[in-house]
Amino acid sequence: MHRRTLIALAALATAFVSPLALSQAKEIKIAHIYSKTGPLEAYGKQTATGFMMGLDYATGGTMMVAGKKIVVIEKDDQGKPDQGKSLLAAAYGDDKVDLAVGPTASPVALAMLPVAEEYKKILLVEPAVADSITGDKWNKYIFRTGRNSSQDAISNAVALDKEGVTIATMAQDSAFGRDGVKAFKEAIKKGKLVHEEYLPPATTDFTAGGQRLIDKLKGLPGRKVIFIIWAGGNPFKIADMDLKRHGIEIATGGNILPAMASYKNFPGMEGAAYYYFGIPKNPVNEAMVSRHYKQFKAPPDFFTAGGFSAAMAVVTALKKSNGDASANTLIRTMEGMSFDTPKGKMTFRKEDHQAMQSMYHFKIKVDPAFAWGVPELVHEIKPEEMAIPIKNKR
Repeated sequence: MHRRTLIALAALATAFVSPLALSQAKEIKIAHIYSKTGPLEAYGKQTATGFMMGLDYATGGTMMVAGKKIVVIEKDDQGKPDQGKSLLAAAYGDDKVDLAVGPTASPVALAMLPVAEEYKKILLVEPAVADSITGDKWNKYIFRTGRNSSQDAISNAVALDKEGVTIATMAQDSAFGRDGVKAFKEAIKKGKLVHEEYLPPATTDFTAGGQRLIDKLKGLPGRKVIFIIWAGGNPFKIADMDLKRHGIEIATGGNILPAMASYKNFPGMEGAAYYYFGIPKNPVNEAMVSRHYKQFKAPPDFFTAGGFSAAMAVVTALKKSNGDASANTLIRTMEGMSFDTPKGKMTFRKEDHQAMQSMYHFKIKVDPAFAWGVPELVHEIKPEEMAIPIKNKR
């Protein structure tokens, strides 16, 4: 009798537990934490669009992988580090998400890294750029599909670093700006870097900074370039200071299409871009471009491609793990993993989980059919052409 009672109680307990356990087992929950609002709202919205579009594409429209439904919970960090940190803790602790994607801004990402380590769950960083994210602040739960400052800087150095070129930099006084300049400076081998100008991230009046840059460059022989590392705003206002009179050019990396409207004023300007919809030729990019045109009657932008790439990484990993979203399994699966993206193949480097990826040396062409300066491909800079340093001291 006693034995039968125990069996009955066990069966009853199972009856109560099973529906919950089954529902959990049939879902993979992902938190997407990004700047829905705040200074980088435009970037965040593109990432979110790309991420959802990428999940749809990678799962063949089912939003299922290995028999499990993918559920995305979106959270707005407003570009605030403390907010991002608490939202990630709530996502891991209260929402019981399996992994998280985001954020938009580097200071928010740096605040979030220790939370991923504390909860022992994956944080896939997209698109925050600061080198320190996969550098000295990194931990084993961090992967990044977004490019890092070194990839930005070294690819731009490939485009600009030539004998007889004198360069000054203008960047935001932030992790993004300072990391970018540091990596760029380390990559310059032939040219000469004579000045670094750092300005508050929300600067709108560039007169004082611009004058300091002019004073450092004017009168110098050879080609003179101001290389701009900036997110948001319009740093190209410094061109209003008649740089041409001093023989000074502007150079910068790629950007979102609205920001590239000002590139029309600089035909022939060179730089290196993370993405432009007309450059990569591969089936994933073709699929994203056509879906985006169909949905929005416009091409996908810089950060749309990033969100799409993050989705491709997540689904590729979950397919390989047969739906096992536990951190240790995903780490083993994702280290060294290659996956297709709108930019072509990316590979998570085992040492620091940074996605190795191509960048694009461009020259700006003015085409009346487009509201922005069109970056025409000069050369695809493949991962093996860039000596991207490992900075995490693993």
